[in-house]
Amino acid sequence: MTYDAIVLGAGGMGGAALYHLARRGARVLGLEQFSIPHDRGSSHGVSRIIRLAYWEHPDYVPLVRRAYGLWRDLERTIGEPLLTVTGSIDGGLPGSRSIEGALAACRAHGLEHERLDAAALARRFPGYRLPSDHVAVFQPEGGFLHAERCVVAHVEAARALGATVHAGEPVTAWSAAGGSVRVTTAARVYEADRLVIAAGAWLPRLLPSVATTITVERQVVMWTRPLRPELFTADRFPVFYIDTPHGAFYGFPDDPSRGFKIGKYHHRRQVTDPDAVDRTCSPEDEATLRDGIVHYFPDANGPTASTSVCLFSNTPDEHFVIDRVPAHPEVVVAGGFSGHGFKFCSVVGEMVADLVLDASARRLDLFAIDRVRRVREK
Repeated sequence: MTYDAIVLGAGGMGGAALYHLARRGARVLGLEQFSIPHDRGSSHGVSRIIRLAYWEHPDYVPLVRRAYGLWRDLERTIGEPLLTVTGSIDGGLPGSRSIEGALAACRAHGLEHERLDAAALARRFPGYRLPSDHVAVFQPEGGFLHAERCVVAHVEAARALGATVHAGEPVTAWSAAGGSVRVTTAARVYEADRLVIAAGAWLPRLLPSVATTITVERQVVMWTRPLRPELFTADRFPVFYIDTPHGAFYGFPDDPSRGFKIGKYHHRRQVTDPDAVDRTCSPEDEATLRDGIVHYFPDANGPTASTSVCLFSNTPDEHFVIDRVPAHPEVVVAGGFSGHGFKFCSVVGEMVADLVLDASARRLDLFAIDRVRRVREK
């Protein structure tokens, strides 16, 4: 059988691509080297932040808005909640990139928001203890996605629409020529009109032309049992990204089954191999995360409940790569999500389906594949 499209990877992005391709009637095959879901890549760890006050670039805001709508649509399709609204906090010094960027995004797109000084933030949300010279932007629509459930939801919904998905089947090679593609796995050879590479940290291996522009980084998160859990419930504690003298930290309300979750953005800046990453949490890892808790969330500084290691796939400017491959227009790549991509899975799946099925569809310049090479060369 020849497919309309084959998708390599069935994690956050690949699963969404499978769903949106199948939703449009495409004959689609998904190939995943691990189980669905799995804990080897970038889409595990229970929760992922979703926020509209996007300081990284205001062009992300319309995409997040679309992503919210698509997540809600997927919830209705599968009959299961996937997104919890808590509000979101962006914290930092006045004039910092995170604060000025969040405010600019709110103003440019008419987002409801409040600017709070550190004292006002602590009165409003007592779990927070930012330095007295810091400020925060509160945006009430922020929240978090239930990550593994989102992955499974997209794949199951794709299968319900006729998609074929094989787990535990690693890809060994692919080729593209003359308007078609061939994919070789450990099991057999498949053919299709189009190929989507959404392989996360394994993208550089499958597409060597991007290997010098995407680096894979080890990331660690930790859950603790709060000393005062009543301060960290989802109705009293918004998700956060705070840029502080001790680094940039992000985190989530207390999950009764797991605890209060915190990560440090870019953690210890350890470049790694996705097949050889150290998946144990060392004392240095825990100390890095405790540093954020002790200084900014002291009432969450209880015993460690668990830890998890995941992977960031970083581009030089930390914007995504969603584009057709210049040398192989039959191939669409979705990668380099740089630690902030999961919230966009639903809309990235839609964008990928556009590029696969509509020859006139254009990628956003912000996500151009040749952009990352130019940024690297500067």
